[in-house]
This record gives sequence, structure tokens and C-alpha cells, in this order.
Amino acid sequence: MSTLAVDKAGPRRKVKYGSMSRDRAWALRWSYFFLVVFAIFSLTPPFYMLITSLKSSAEISAATNPWWVFHPTLSNYIELLTSNQYLRFFLNSAMVSVFVVVITMLISVPAAFALARMKFWGSATLATGVFLTYLIPDSLLFIPLFKMFATIGDWTGIQLINRWYVLLFIYPTLTVPFCTWIMIGYFASIPKELDEAAIIDGASWFQTLTRIFIPVAMPGLIAATIFAFTVSWAQYLYPLVFTTSTDQQVLPVGIITTLVKGDVFNWGQIMTGALLGAAPPLIIYAFLMDYYIAGLTAGATKG
Repeated sequence: MSTLAVDKAGPRRKVKYGSMSRDRAWALRWSYFFLVVFAIFSLTPPFYMLITSLKSSAEISAATNPWWVFHPTLSNYIELLTSNQYLRFFLNSAMVSVFVVVITMLISVPAAFALARMKFWGSATLATGVFLTYLIPDSLLFIPLFKMFATIGDWTGIQLINRWYVLLFIYPTLTVPFCTWIMIGYFASIPKELDEAAIIDGASWFQTLTRIFIPVAMPGLIAATIFAFTVSWAQYLYPLVFTTSTDQQVLPVGIITTLVKGDVFNWGQIMTGALLGAAPPLIIYAFLMDYYIAGLTAGATKG
């Protein structure tokens, strides 16, 4: 009886395993299909930008195949990279992004450590409130912020409007809440035994943060840094509103305001400037993508 039962069960197992392998094969096929569709959808715009940047204005205006370069040229790249105006935009963006990253980390890391480890009344509510502030659209905030800085200028005589460094006060309102939320999740995933052992050994909270948590939480720090840099580098609305002079503008706004004159669009240089402007974040993501993913997913399996 036992032998018969085993023989009967064998084919059933084979049918079950065969069905599972077929289901998995179909799942893989559909996954690759949607991955290819997503890749085509995502890479088509930058590919078109690259093609256009290699064309002269005459070829762009001609009724030829827009997806092919008949007479490639690097004149658009040469003109921009030798333009003092474009280099000023690039320098302003770099200074703003670096300073915003430093300011964001100096605020977010201690705040996240306090909310994740130093439990006090209302800490959970405060942590939720910090993240909810990030969900407020920036299009609703630039009007009151503009009024605030104009009032400060009237009271103190310090003019912040139309100065590139005004962005150092504005961008952290976008970067600090989200970076704090990322670091809260990462700090919460670190075993409590580490900070308890440090406190028993006589370490202060500051020493625990700098000597234990920051080295362990380096992937989370890198993820927060990349996010802060990307937001400050690619932001368009705030610099458009708060900076009007050409020498004070950053790259996203400067490209549009200088290369679009009335109804005349210099498409070759616009696409070239956009590609050059996208290079720094692209390079950062290419080398630090693993750390960025690890930082964003930290704490997801904490239980």
C-alpha cells in the first residue's frame, strides 16, 4: 500500500512542479516585456536630446528625419562650454547644491537620531509631521516664502530676493523633511544593543551618533545626500521666482531664460545644455546606486 501511494504521489508532484515552472517562465517573459517597454519609454527622450544636440540649427529646421543626424557637429557643445554665461549657471548650481547638501545633513542626521532613538513625548507624532511637510507642493509655498523674504528685506535692509544664496534658505524646506524620514528608518533598523552598550561605556549621545551610528548608517547617509543633491540641482520653480538677474540664476532656469528668446527656440543648445546639466546627477547615481537603494529600503523589514 505504501509503495502504491508513493507511486501515485510522484506524478502529482511532477505535474505540480511543472505547472510552477511554466508559471514562472510566463512571469519572467512578462517581466522582461514590461522592462523593455519601460526602458524604451524612459530612454527615448534623452536619446532624442542627444541627436538634436549634434545637429546644426539649419538641420533642425529642415524637414528631414528627426531621429537621424546627417551632418553631426559639436558646435553646440563648444559654444556652451566656452560661454561665460553658461559656466556661471553651472557654478551657481554647483555651489547651491553643495551648500544645501551640507545644511541638510547637519539638520537631518541629528533630528533623525533624536526621533529614532531618544524617545520622548510626541516623538512619533513629530516624526510623522516632519514627513508630512514634504508632501506639501512647492507651488503652494513659494508665494508665502517670497512675501517672507520681501518683509525681511524691508525690516533689515538685507536683500535676499534675486540672490543665489536665497536658495540656501529655501531648498532645505524640500530636502530636510524627506532626508530626516530616510534616516529615521535607517537608524531604527540598527540594533538597540549598540547604543545601549555605548551608553553603558560612558559615551554621550553625540559620541554615540558620531562614532557608532554614522559609520553604520553610511548607506542611508549616502541615499539622503544623493536625494538632497538631486532636488537642489534640478529644482526649477523656486529659482525662477527668486532669481531674475542672469548672473544669479542656476542652470535649469538659466538655460530656458537665455536660450529661448521670444518665440525663437535654440533647440540645439537647449538640448545640449540639458544633457550637460543632467551629467552630474547621472554620474553620481551610476557610482552610488547600490547605496541609494540600500538606504531607501532600510527598515522595510524591521520587525
